[in-house]
Amino acid sequence: MAKRERKEAEAGEVRKRLLSGATEMFASKGYAAATVREIVERAGVTKPVLYYYFGSKEGIYLDLMREPFSKFAALVEEALLPAGSARERLFRLCLRAYDIFVENLDAARVMYSIYYGPPQGAPFVDFDAYHHRFQEAVLQVLREGIRDGEFRRVDLYDAMWAVIGPVNVAMEVELCHPKQSLGRDGVRRVLELVLEGIAPDRKDNGEKGRKR
Repeated sequence: MAKRERKEAEAGEVRKRLLSGATEMFASKGYAAATVREIVERAGVTKPVLYYYFGSKEGIYLDLMREPFSKFAALVEEALLPAGSARERLFRLCLRAYDIFVENLDAARVMYSIYYGPPQGAPFVDFDAYHHRFQEAVLQVLREGIRDGEFRRVDLYDAMWAVIGPVNVAMEVELCHPKQSLGRDGVRRVLELVLEGIAPDRKDNGEKGRKR
């Protein structure tokens, strides 16, 4: 049993090194220009090892994209569970999405180059589907928050963009201008301002206004 566990741990480490090497090469050179030889040299293994674990350059690229998007998909499903207030769920969804992006910054750089750059022959990944799923999740939580009186009755799509906008900007600043990074606390502060803007008017101490 110990021998098998050791082999599994070694295999996991090799896969990790290959994914890390591929991420670095795709991020620095682009998918099309990066070669299998460069990837395996960066990982300190041979070509047959890459082919054994991933089958091809296309296979390692798909695996590289799969991990962060799997985390993101699980996050969205969790945010849609009726656990906590709508405000808490929006914070959890947006801040954790930002965390996943920052934790996988090189993979995000590869994704942006594939999505916005010239064709590179990479296997198709439906990036739009994840973007739309994020929008739908934010819309659903906002809709439930309005229904339950947590938020004012506002245009749902305006509110959705008001919530998503700062998160997207914070991600792109992290990617392109890291010295100006908002950081997680900065994203939270901006989201607090946005959600304060759609908070319901209430009477507090005899004065009409948003409850602080």
